[in-house]
Amino acid sequence: MFTLCGILVSRQNLNALNKAFEELKLEIFGSKEVIIHSVDIRKWRGPFSVLSDEVLRVNFFDGIERILSKKDSYVIVSCTILKEQLSKFCVRGEEDDVYGLSLAYLIERSIFCVDNKKNDELPNISIIVDRRGKNEDKKLLNYYNRLRNHGTKWVTSDRLKSRISSFGFKNKKDNIIGLQIADLIAYPVTIHLFQPKRKNPSYEVIKHNIFQDNGVLLGQKVIPH
Repeated sequence: MFTLCGILVSRQNLNALNKAFEELKLEIFGSKEVIIHSVDIRKWRGPFSVLSDEVLRVNFFDGIERILSKKDSYVIVSCTILKEQLSKFCVRGEEDDVYGLSLAYLIERSIFCVDNKKNDELPNISIIVDRRGKNEDKKLLNYYNRLRNHGTKWVTSDRLKSRISSFGFKNKKDNIIGLQIADLIAYPVTIHLFQPKRKNPSYEVIKHNIFQDNGVLLGQKVIPH
């Protein structure tokens, strides 16, 4: 199972989220430069070794819950791919491009979300992606450029170009809070889909921010469906 998760957030709300996380990082770690990374948190690895202290651990997770539970401060779009099932429907090699397939879905649903805005002037989307490596980033950029040229099943090339103002990569060390929030959210979303009966309080905190349109859940896709 592979999950790619993104958040849509206005510049104003992004600044507020960044400030809230910096305050939490200072309180728990004594530095706002700590990079929130889900797998390191779960393993109490690196700077998160301090979470072995129960008081700090409770304060840390309470702080995250307080920040991420705010409704309307961000919108979640995610795509989970069942790799083994997908391979049965793809020609050889296509099943390996799960990142590109997921990205196409996230871009498409992000445009749907922006188009739902009631403003006279629709906002543009600036996409920031976590760097994975030189070859992986080049492959993903090529995939994105093909999307710009051809569009998706539901979004034309012209519509995509008019909505997306920029596409770029950032390293984890750049301390981009949007990327860190997306990383935090991906794990509970995956657990919810993989083990829906498992107790999953983190998912309960963030589920109300998953993109919906007229009550239809559009921000949590599973491929193949």
